[in-house]
Amino acid sequence: MRILSGIQASGSLHLGNYLGALKKFTDMQALDAERFYMIADLHAITVWQDPANLLSQTREIAACYLAAGVTPEQSVIFAQSSVPEHTELGWLFNCVARLGWLDRMTQFKDKAGKDKERASIGLYTYPVLQAADILLYKATHVPVGEDQRQHLELTRDVAKKFNHDYKTDYFPLPETLYQGPGARIMSLRDGLAKMSKSDPSDNSRINLTDTADTIASKIKKAKSDAEVLPEAPEGLDDRPEAKNLVGIYAALAGVSVQDVLNDFGGKGFGAFKPALADVVVDKMSPVSERLRGLLNEPTEIDRVLKIGAEKARAAAAPVVQDVKKIIGLWG
Repeated sequence: MRILSGIQASGSLHLGNYLGALKKFTDMQALDAERFYMIADLHAITVWQDPANLLSQTREIAACYLAAGVTPEQSVIFAQSSVPEHTELGWLFNCVARLGWLDRMTQFKDKAGKDKERASIGLYTYPVLQAADILLYKATHVPVGEDQRQHLELTRDVAKKFNHDYKTDYFPLPETLYQGPGARIMSLRDGLAKMSKSDPSDNSRINLTDTADTIASKIKKAKSDAEVLPEAPEGLDDRPEAKNLVGIYAALAGVSVQDVLNDFGGKGFGAFKPALADVVVDKMSPVSERLRGLLNEPTEIDRVLKIGAEKARAAAAPVVQDVKKIIGLWG
């Protein structure tokens, strides 16, 4: 088994990123597999990024990997742009992928909106680069959320067409790596909106750099409602803020939503929020402390990224050479 995943280098990470990706990256180290975890800085520049911020965000996300428990001894941690084979294979796949496939990609429509004529070409074609990211390492499994399933299907389409056109079985068809149920973490200010690093309100999210006091304060201010918590999960269906807060508790405590309601059903948020704050502080403060320490050691982060880049290139370069030979390119 070979796993490829990554996080885009745009903005600071938060609790949703931790539960949706970082914790799972760490847990996957128990699998009998090779793991490649990248910081997707090339994907980040599909929209404008301040150069100084992009560099610092790349280092910060690498530090987040390390703080969450991903280790360079067990996993390859690298910046996407440090392996030029990503863009080289991306161009070769641009000549394999079909325009109609990209026209069906819903994320471009969502991100470009009504002003698609002014969107970058990179924003339109980045699913092809994502296919290159995955197939460059001949990854067999990719952990993806619902918003990325369409892109994994495109990756499989690219692999199938390449294999068919060149009468080879060179690329595997990567499978979704199911990682078990996971809470969909929503904004602390709006239970109908995902927790986001782009939200202008800092109180909408728990940042991975937040101190214990800041975490407790944000939980106290989190939007809730006037009703007591129900006895069963179905009672949360029309209560988005309550459902979100209970889901956060369950995800961090490692218990089911029903387990949480067994303890707090019939109680109001005056009782539940302090308990939730304790759980979040207990689980996230050690991560935050390690992260703040790592951010003060940029040379250590760069050392890890350099080692990761060397390992990633060692795996990637032979694949590009093979592909060029299969296609019939000189050299």
